[in-house]
Amino acid sequence: MAKYIDGFVLPVQKKNMDAYRKMAVKGGKLWKKYGALEYFECVGDDLKPKWLPITFPSLVKTKPSETVVFSFIVFKSKKHRDSVNKKVMSDPSMNEFKDTAMPFDMQRMTYGGFKVLVEA
Repeated sequence: MAKYIDGFVLPVQKKNMDAYRKMAVKGGKLWKKYGALEYFECVGDDLKPKWLPITFPSLVKTKPSETVVFSFIVFKSKKHRDSVNKKVMSDPSMNEFKDTAMPFDMQRMTYGGFKVLVEA
């Protein structure tokens, strides 16, 4: 079965990682509640390979006090993603995020939807 992925790369202040983790746990529960197959939030560990000219930190212009988070959500299809995301955005619990300062810089976050090319 072909799947569809929403992917995110964003810088997070290291001091804000606990707040980010708490927000991500809530997000994961919400996306899974409405049908996402899998939900991942991954914090950078090995981010500066010597053999690549562009790294995740350079992509989102991290500062010394920041790290990179790579996140992805797995769906059955793009249509399924659109349906799940619509339900998530309509959920009343999303209002809690509207009045909360985000623990990351949204201006340097990047996002995209991806068709799965190979699944092994």
